[in-house]
Amino acid sequence: MLKLLITRPIAAPVLDQARARFDVTLGETALSEDDATQALAAYDAILPTLGDAFTAAAFEKAGEPRTRILGNFGVGYNHIDVAAAAAAGVVVTNTPDVLTDATADIGWTLLLATARRAGEGERIVRAGQWGGFGPQSLLGTHVTGKVLGVVGMGRIGQAVAKRGHYGFDMPVLFYNRSRKDVDLPARQVDHLHDLMAQADFVVVTVPGGAETAKLIDEAALAAMKPGGIFVNISRGEVVDEAALIEALEAGTIAGAGLDVYEAEPHVPERLRALENCVLLPHLGSATVETRQAMGQMALDNIIAFTEGRDPPQRVN
Repeated sequence: MLKLLITRPIAAPVLDQARARFDVTLGETALSEDDATQALAAYDAILPTLGDAFTAAAFEKAGEPRTRILGNFGVGYNHIDVAAAAAAGVVVTNTPDVLTDATADIGWTLLLATARRAGEGERIVRAGQWGGFGPQSLLGTHVTGKVLGVVGMGRIGQAVAKRGHYGFDMPVLFYNRSRKDVDLPARQVDHLHDLMAQADFVVVTVPGGAETAKLIDEAALAAMKPGGIFVNISRGEVVDEAALIEALEAGTIAGAGLDVYEAEPHVPERLRALENCVLLPHLGSATVETRQAMGQMALDNIIAFTEGRDPPQRVN
């Protein structure tokens, strides 16, 4: 029986299927680079997820790995050096599509909560400090009809845009690294800073990786409107976190909603201290239905490969 490492607990029905087919080891915490090296030598297949450090160095130290496939749990796979995996003869797959709507919903959760100061309000109520309705208390930003800017117009970006256009009557702008035709009224802009300057709300949905690292830097944030609200549901490293903190502290933008961070699970104390920031613990795909579908897709890719078929969601 082939040996399969699942690096973190997944939905029970999927885990039961895995155990019926493979000799399964179930992990509890993210793999360090050394852990990843050892895993590559010990298992025929691995089902990893965000935080597992399958770096170029891990593959190099593993030499000729026993592992032949990494069936990643997640659409993002920037924690895996795909080029190094390919050079070592290791197939990598991911789980697109199944988490699109759940992640777009979290983007809108953050957008609305930040605009309407819901986090501040909830903290006041829980602390027993609410003094009742006041005509000028906790005034937020109106959402309906404002300009929505989407950075990265892939599946998730389009789902965010559709919610804005059809649900909130928002004109939609988007920035994408390549030309993109979409099936909703939306205007593509050629330069990121143009989008940042024109949008009332900016939602970032680009994939992580070297090409997008620090895409949202100090200059991009400086281009935003003073009343602008920034939302990140992509990867933490896409944003210069220090520059974002400085913009929020200085009030050069009105607020931010974040589901991801540069050095997860670490969230800087300065960020946690800000009242104009809504912070979530990477909940983008966190619904029962979505996480089960992700686990199923990751396992199905591994099963396909071990049966000699090409995995449907192969990325290398």
